[in-house]
Amino acid sequence: MQGAMFIENVRIALKSIRTNMLRTILTIFIIAFGIMALVGILTAIDSIKGALTESFSLMGANTFTIESRSMRVQIGNQTYRRKNHDFISHRQAEEFKERFKFPAKVSVWTRASGSAIVKYKSYQSNPNTSVIGGDEDYIYTAGYEIEKGRNFSASDVESNANVVLIGKDVARQAFDKNQDPLNRFISVGNGRYRVIGVLKSRGQSGGMGTDRTCIIPYTNVRQYFSRPRMRYSINVMPGKPEMLDISSSEAEGIFRLVRRLEARDENDFNITKSDQLAQMLIENLKFVTMAATIIGLITLMGAVIGLMNIMLVSVTERTKEIGTRKALGAKSVMIKRQFLYEAIVIGQLGAVVGILLGIVIGNGVSLAIGSSFIVPWKWIMLGIGLCLGVGVVSGYFPAVKASRLDPILALRHE
Repeated sequence: MQGAMFIENVRIALKSIRTNMLRTILTIFIIAFGIMALVGILTAIDSIKGALTESFSLMGANTFTIESRSMRVQIGNQTYRRKNHDFISHRQAEEFKERFKFPAKVSVWTRASGSAIVKYKSYQSNPNTSVIGGDEDYIYTAGYEIEKGRNFSASDVESNANVVLIGKDVARQAFDKNQDPLNRFISVGNGRYRVIGVLKSRGQSGGMGTDRTCIIPYTNVRQYFSRPRMRYSINVMPGKPEMLDISSSEAEGIFRLVRRLEARDENDFNITKSDQLAQMLIENLKFVTMAATIIGLITLMGAVIGLMNIMLVSVTERTKEIGTRKALGAKSVMIKRQFLYEAIVIGQLGAVVGILLGIVIGNGVSLAIGSSFIVPWKWIMLGIGLCLGVGVVSGYFPAVKASRLDPILALRHE
């Protein structure tokens, strides 16, 4: 019985909505705009968070880097400063690698160039290729994978071999589609190298291109990309992800010994975890989330006022209908439910339209930054809940007013 009454009230609500189509559509879009702003911006923020995490973990998941490099990051009113001390020398990097006995992959590497030219026969690239000098463990700690060929061997590094691993973009641009790059010789900067491997594509995640890269043995960098006070960095990947914090503490203690620091001296190097900067940026996205929520709630407050106004007008216009229904035996509670359901249905229609538009806008941002499609279930449920609240709040007072109308006075209403 209750189910049949509910269905009947919803049917009457839909009929009334169709009767006042223009006002209903305007109200639905007022509600939808607020939900669209909320769901759209929050979905876009989720996409940005995912892209940031992915981008900054490209240096290798569950990895930390020991480095000495000046860097100042300004986000809002906060400044994150990393000190610029003496560079890490080749001797210090090698000494650390020998002394660090924790179960982990340890890689010594250096950035040879960010603007090298790659040549092969008649092909010559723009000066935009990144050249990294690494060892046999570098690709693992940096999150690379070999698609074709092989990685460096320890003997390649020790013997200063002229071999190179090339990124997908370099392979695609320098070689014809059906041409195998392996064992062919290319020029990178001033050196001539034999291609022993092609790296798997990592795309443009988060706007960071990582496929226009050449990796050569770091011992070879000292010959062809030599410069005074060359800075080295050390990547460390623990055997187990849960050991990341413990291994970074161990590494800090050992590197302090390598740097000959006294107990009272502060660190003159940086230890950066793979997701540290991403988390720092994500933390500051909370202000954008707060702004989006305020915009959405203000718009929904306007929707509450608009929907309540429409429902009050509807009560006035349908006074005679209410009197007729009461004269035929309809109870006040039934009249109240009818108008309350009508407001709730309008609110839920606004939720559906707003959620769909929000998903489209949010995922438009996601696709633009190269992230994956997101179905924001959390924000969908939030939107439905908010619009249910809008319907109840804006429909309750008009519904009570309708239920309290005197049937005799209502029938005489013109």
